[in-house]
Amino acid sequence: MNMIFRDRIDAAEKLAEKVLWLKQEEKEEIQSNYIIILAVPRGGVVIGDIISRILNAKLDVVVSRKIGAPYNAELALGAVMPDGSFFPNEHIIRMLKISEGYINGEIDTQMKEIDRRLMSFRGSKEYSYDLQYRTVILVDDGIATGATILAASKWLKKKENCKKLIIAVPVAPKDIADKLKKVADRVIILHSPSSFEAVGQFYHDFSQVSDNQVKKIMHRHGYKTCF
Repeated sequence: MNMIFRDRIDAAEKLAEKVLWLKQEEKEEIQSNYIIILAVPRGGVVIGDIISRILNAKLDVVVSRKIGAPYNAELALGAVMPDGSFFPNEHIIRMLKISEGYINGEIDTQMKEIDRRLMSFRGSKEYSYDLQYRTVILVDDGIATGATILAASKWLKKKENCKKLIIAVPVAPKDIADKLKKVADRVIILHSPSSFEAVGQFYHDFSQVSDNQVKKIMHRHGYKTCF
């Protein structure tokens, strides 16, 4: 498989080209903070930073955490959101006969990490967003299982009542892309192969993004990040 993107910045610039129509279509609304970019940490924040600057839109983060299966953390049982809402993968839970106790324990663990990330990246554990009448562009650096971004999408549509939800990512498996289209108002994916192993295979440089990198970006956008 040939590399598609040089790095996250390259991917973000290519992705931004696909949302420039918003800048023209909603010019007056953008100037009044009509559009908000919600990035999934950590890698998604690098993507969101570029797109927010190109669109002159507000950047924020939304933290969703995957609940992994016993002995295989990469197999998603679902994902949990900051208010404790759990979005399960019912098929996997039934197939593996996962107990409610296991899931609740993992939710408690991931809730602590969600609180830590919110405090680190936003300077507050507060997780509500003023999204009414606004268009949300939900971004990440790529999608593998889809658990976290699907949970975030459903949560934003149900709880936060945004006017329009656009999901924009550089790469995602075709089957996940089809699921996202059932939730979001629009899905923008630059590369959606049927054969998919990992997000990193589509990047020449997919170095891990550190907490400090995210904090620096969010600090530039006016957040009281905790160094």
